[in-house]
Amino acid sequence: MHINVHTKVQTAEQTEAPIDPEHRLRGAQWCPSPFWDERPAWAQPELLVVHCISLPEGQFGTGYPQALFTGQLTGDEHADFGDLRGAEVTPHLLIDRQGSVQQFVAFDKRAWHAGMSCWRTRRGCNAYSIGIELEGSIHTPFTLEQYDALGDVCAALLRHYPGLSVDAVVGHNEIAPQRKQDPGPYFDWCGLLLRLHQQLSNPRV
Repeated sequence: MHINVHTKVQTAEQTEAPIDPEHRLRGAQWCPSPFWDERPAWAQPELLVVHCISLPEGQFGTGYPQALFTGQLTGDEHADFGDLRGAEVTPHLLIDRQGSVQQFVAFDKRAWHAGMSCWRTRRGCNAYSIGIELEGSIHTPFTLEQYDALGDVCAALLRHYPGLSVDAVVGHNEIAPQRKQDPGPYFDWCGLLLRLHQQLSNPRV
C-alpha cells in the first residue's frame, strides 16, 4: 500500500493562522484516525513528543504507518507486523521523508501515541501532549525537509497553545525510557531547538 502525500505546511508569509479553529494544521493532509478520545477537563497541550516510525523497519514510503494510524493495517501485510494486529495507536501528526505533513487527530483531542509514560513525575502523557511522528528509524539520519517541516510545526504549536514551551519538546525515549529509543541518536536536537528559538524570536522566520 502506497499513500501519496503532496501537501506541505504553509509558509509563515501566509496570512491565515497556521492552526485553524478546529485545531487542525493548515496545509496538512487530514487523515482522521479512530484512535483518540477527549482530553480530561483539566488538560491542555503542555508537551510535544517527537517519535519516529518506519514499517517495515528501515523502509520508507510504504504507506504502512498511515494505515496503522487509521486502523487499516491488518497485520498480514508483512511478516514483521504480527504484533501490530489490533493495535490502536496514532500521533497527531506524521512528517514523511519529503517533509509533507499528515494530521490524524485534532490538537485539542487526546491521541493515543505515548503509551505508558511519565514527564516530570506526571504520568499519562497522552492527556496533555501532542505527538509528532517522523518517518524514520533510530538507525538512520532524518532529512533536511523533515527538520524544516518539524521546525515550522513546532513553532506554530508553541505560538498557538500557551501551555507549551521550548523546554517541553521531548523525545519518546524521554517519557518512556524503559520501552522506547526514538527518535534515536541521529536526531539533531540542537538544530531543532536553535531553529525554534530563532523562529519564536522573529515572527517572520
